[in-house]
Amino acid sequence: MIQPGIFNLLTAKRIAPPGMYLVDEEDTEVLLPNKYIPEDMLIDDEINVFIFFDSEDRMTATTIKPKIELHQFAGLTVKDITPYGAFMDWGLEKDLLIPFSEQDRRMQRGSTYLIFLYFDESTDRLVGTSRVSKQLEREEVELKQGDEVELLLGDVTDLGIKVIIDNKYDGLLYHGEIFKTLQLGERRTGYVKTVREDGKVDVSLERQGYQNVEPNVQKILDKLKQNGGFLPLHDKSTPDMIQLHLEMSKKTFKKAIGALYREKVIRLEGKGIHLN
Repeated sequence: MIQPGIFNLLTAKRIAPPGMYLVDEEDTEVLLPNKYIPEDMLIDDEINVFIFFDSEDRMTATTIKPKIELHQFAGLTVKDITPYGAFMDWGLEKDLLIPFSEQDRRMQRGSTYLIFLYFDESTDRLVGTSRVSKQLEREEVELKQGDEVELLLGDVTDLGIKVIIDNKYDGLLYHGEIFKTLQLGERRTGYVKTVREDGKVDVSLERQGYQNVEPNVQKILDKLKQNGGFLPLHDKSTPDMIQLHLEMSKKTFKKAIGALYREKVIRLEGKGIHLN
């Protein structure tokens, strides 16, 4: 069965003026328009294609990878506002509709929002929603402290940045854990700090404790080499200065330079760190 919203492995069956018709195991046909047909493709060849609906709501195949797939989340930007809702750029020729009823707040042209893609059975269409919280799992959070996870960055709150963890869980990255510039819709590697009773998860961009020292030791060494063996930082430097130069917390910085100092790789003199 051909399934919209994901990549399907299909077989080339016949060629027609608009393109090549592909079929699944049930011999259901879908058109791959001429502009997407690989030059060396022949009848009976298999091809992996993404299935969407064109401007006339016909199921269509493409070799282009969209910015979001079925039952996934992504940061998408509004291209236009119409009486039907907001149309988002998801990387395909026909924009993705977010009906007004599926907007947690009225969208603005040019702004970016976190979107979840689903198939609307009532209209037989792929539709997006910005009401993402109801799509997240909170009853059975299969995460534990220290787990490495993928973070999709969402809205900024008074406490920090909302994140979606591993395309499944609701999380929060506190302002005190942010040491670099981040953008909504960006994906980052993160680490679980705490799984709370309400199912929400606190995360960090850095490993906790001494697990974080080794990669940041290498980061400091690389920066020293790039700057002629000197960095204008020391244990009295402000957190803002350390963030500016190294994108890490002062606590992590002090652990890392302590490890380097004990190994006599660096010396602390005058106004900063010197590479031995």
